[in-house]
Amino acid sequence: MIGISKDGSTSHTKFIKKHKLPFTLLTDEEPCLVASAYESYGLKKFMGREYLGMMRHTFVVDKEGNIEAIYRKVKAATMANQILKDLALD
Repeated sequence: MIGISKDGSTSHTKFIKKHKLPFTLLTDEEPCLVASAYESYGLKKFMGREYLGMMRHTFVVDKEGNIEAIYRKVKAATMANQILKDLALD
């Protein structure tokens, strides 16, 4: 399992330690080429203002690199449990 974020490596190191992540967290700093390729970085709107930003999406990728599932409406608090539940059905 890996995670990818546009935050820098210093921020990632602190986040990994704080949350005791058991996986690799990669950096995809602007222009966010990986996130853009997965349609997870682009135009967002908030309170009438438009800006470029990250969209919180989750992709389940198998060992061969095939996308098994895409979650576009992600809630961080429940995402891991949702994926585990979905994978248990296979």
